[in-house]
Amino acid sequence: MDHPGKDSARHDSQDRLVVELHHLGFQPLARVGGKALNLGKIAAAGLPVPAGFCLTTSAYRSAVSAEVGVLAARLESLDPGDAEHLSRLALEARELVNAAPMPPEVDAAVRTAYAAMGTAGREQGKGGGPAVAVRSSATAEDLPFASFAGQQDTFVDVTGADGVLDAVRRCSASLWSDRAVVYRAANGISQREVSLAVVVQDFVEAAAAGVLFTANPVTGTRGETVIDAHRGAGQDVVSGAVNPDHFQIHTASGRLVAGTHHDGIQHDGGARRPVLDAQQLRELTSLGTAVQRLLGAPQDVEWVIDRSGTVWLTQSRPVTTLYPLPVPLPVPLQAGSPAAGFMPGSEDYAETPAGEETRVYLCGSLLQGLTRPITPMGLTALNLMRGDQGPWRQYATPGLRLYVDLTPAFHSKRGRQTLLKALPLADGRSAALLPALMEDPRFAVRKERHAGNRNQQPKGQRKRSARGVRNFATTAMMLPAMVRAVVRPEAELRRAHAYGKRLQAGVASNAAAATSEQRLDYVEGAMHGTVEELIGATLPAPAAGYLLLADARRLLRGIVEPRELEAVLRGLPHNVTTEMDLELWRLAASLGRHPDSRAAFLGKSPEDLARDYSAGTLPAPAQNAIRGFLGKYGHRAVGEIDLGMPRWSDHPDHVLGMIANYLRVEDPEQAPDRQFARAAEQAEAAMRRMVGKARAKGRLRSRLVGFCLHRTRQLAGLRELPKFNIVVILGEMHRQLAEVGKDLAGTQRIAAPEDVFFLTFDELRVGLRGADLSGIVGSRRRQYDLELRRRHIPRLLLSDGTDVEAALAPTAEPPSEGVLTGTPASAGTATGRVRVILDPVGAHLEPGEILVAPSTDPGWTPLFLTAGALVMEMGGVISHGAVVAREYGIPAVVGVPDATTRLHTGAAVTVDGAAGTISRSEKLDVLQPSRGEDPGTWGR
Repeated sequence: MDHPGKDSARHDSQDRLVVELHHLGFQPLARVGGKALNLGKIAAAGLPVPAGFCLTTSAYRSAVSAEVGVLAARLESLDPGDAEHLSRLALEARELVNAAPMPPEVDAAVRTAYAAMGTAGREQGKGGGPAVAVRSSATAEDLPFASFAGQQDTFVDVTGADGVLDAVRRCSASLWSDRAVVYRAANGISQREVSLAVVVQDFVEAAAAGVLFTANPVTGTRGETVIDAHRGAGQDVVSGAVNPDHFQIHTASGRLVAGTHHDGIQHDGGARRPVLDAQQLRELTSLGTAVQRLLGAPQDVEWVIDRSGTVWLTQSRPVTTLYPLPVPLPVPLQAGSPAAGFMPGSEDYAETPAGEETRVYLCGSLLQGLTRPITPMGLTALNLMRGDQGPWRQYATPGLRLYVDLTPAFHSKRGRQTLLKALPLADGRSAALLPALMEDPRFAVRKERHAGNRNQQPKGQRKRSARGVRNFATTAMMLPAMVRAVVRPEAELRRAHAYGKRLQAGVASNAAAATSEQRLDYVEGAMHGTVEELIGATLPAPAAGYLLLADARRLLRGIVEPRELEAVLRGLPHNVTTEMDLELWRLAASLGRHPDSRAAFLGKSPEDLARDYSAGTLPAPAQNAIRGFLGKYGHRAVGEIDLGMPRWSDHPDHVLGMIANYLRVEDPEQAPDRQFARAAEQAEAAMRRMVGKARAKGRLRSRLVGFCLHRTRQLAGLRELPKFNIVVILGEMHRQLAEVGKDLAGTQRIAAPEDVFFLTFDELRVGLRGADLSGIVGSRRRQYDLELRRRHIPRLLLSDGTDVEAALAPTAEPPSEGVLTGTPASAGTATGRVRVILDPVGAHLEPGEILVAPSTDPGWTPLFLTAGALVMEMGGVISHGAVVAREYGIPAVVGVPDATTRLHTGAAVTVDGAAGTISRSEKLDVLQPSRGEDPGTWGR
């Protein structure tokens, strides 16, 4: 007979190592892993889950040796892109786990739990016990931000205690599979902290099986259930080994939206009966909805239907690839108001409230050349700038990006006309989606009511009328300045530059803020009234310039092609961003004549150069020249509209990398100043040609054309000045907040000074009063890092989560083999090697290479000076990259879908900016796609 103390210890060990499935929902993630935790919650809710137990992470930790921990630490130190070394160390870890002896208490716990399954009336398998499925459940698995789908192993139809123990060992080893290790590295998940539990469940012999998504994983539509079904076991569906039947179902009504049948039974008459009938589709849809409500997010559910027709749920994980839903922000948020503490962009996977109308959102971030997310502080600052007028008045911030609500425009005839005229200029790919959306009855034009008596108008309509009056008043106030600019352009230029000097002097006067509270007061009030004043002082001149260009286009109608007028905008004077780029080129040219400086820049990385500059150890000419440049332009940054982005004065890596690129220019004809001068000469020649052609219609028309085009060149270059001045203010706000960050980091309220940009103003004030903010910062940094890794950003997004471009993709024309097409943005042709650049900081671009980028903002423009041509995934003819490309005289094609993935560095291509095409080059060697790649993917 066993001693009572020993029996109690055995029960304690069993309880520590094994948990019944229906009790798992109350266990911590670190003990049972994500898969087991979700299954436990589903089972506890009474939903159909095969019975079983979970071997907890305590068993794994007791079995693995300390050597595995050492390997995990080494894995964590490797670069996520170093696949070779990651795989080698992962193999060593697997071998250690497989070789480790099974601890006796773990062996006993598994045998006891498995034996209990055999006494519950289950059918005995070939191995002397019930057939079971053995599934891995890692602590970094089935998480809201990383699903780890298929990264660890599952074994089915396992029988006998020895077979179960062997499957447990193999599940444990799969924690260190190559795919799991690489996935953790790519998603920033600790290799040292991860652990593994194992779920053992009754094996369900499947008549049919498959997967169910409670939101459409392709289009993002939250109200749509997608089911893939296959006869027999579901592993083939998950692995992609078969073509399953595919069903798309409107979740609320159960209506079948679309379906394709590959795997059904063939009838004598030739018809194919689908795997699932209508009743089974309704049941699965209902179960999926129940699981989503239980777990609080859209789910990827694996299911099985047994021989008796009973449905079982065998696994559920979050669908982590969905773009977050747009939730409108209150209008307006004022500094210090309760709403000002709201964290924009945090509404990750909520469902659209029932009964609310579907709304249309356009990604304003992409229109600004930003593909990366905006920091929480950056969003807070933009919210304070927007006020209650203009295109940014109604917006949301899903995925930490700006989305403008276009719904009112869709419901209005005039709004539709404006969209159809303006959007093609800003983003051709978005504009191409408009006709289909305008056919959707949800966005039909609505009749205006109560137009007569203002008191009878709905409150919202009265507000729109009042905004219209204010907008008209603002425009009317700008008219005198626009007239002045046309009549006396030199005086208007002097006036605009004088305002900029006063603004910078005012910013400098605020540098003496003494306390963190005073710094916050300054930052919160810095934009109050400034944006309107700034626009009034600097926008009239460029606005007049572009209006005169429009006049010239009308005067030249039928005389020249409209695209010919683009040449007039080449080499524009008075563009502050162009002047900055050319100044940096001249700085580089001067350093190129100094041997020590040249050697330093060509021999070191931008990061090393930045360290030398901060330490004051660059050669003296370089140190002094860069200090002068940053004194003038150090407030600028890549993604500079985001208050949280580091300024060049703090992190000059980008500037120093550009200098190194310029020093590689050896052909004098490729020198940026020569190219810019040629562009200006081409513009003047084009003007003379068009004036000459207009003379055929009369001397007066010729003179009017000449006047309009001349004034356009004098004034249009000032278009960058308003934003430049806003960024001056943002630069000082950033500096002041960085000082607040140092204060909070010094008192350990945050971990690092830059954490300040992941908080709101109200939270910072709470932190200054002593609250620990590190938990809030950690959560937001994880969300920000997740969004940084996101490659596809919906350009048009519906409030139900639908990515409009993805939803319409099946109806789009397939891409032409050998040719990529986009929106023509800057005429001319260039042949060269592709250089794909996702982040300009530290980027290397050889002179004449074809720059391929997701999008660009002013921080990218120094690269344009040596690029042979520009190709962008985003944008239209008036987007920043397109405008600057025309000014620099380089060919450009924008709005090219998936350009950064279909083109690869080294590919030889010809860019035709007038036709809007990128084709394989016949002048350089043609690079064929690798086997298995899309024919349109070049140069891998």
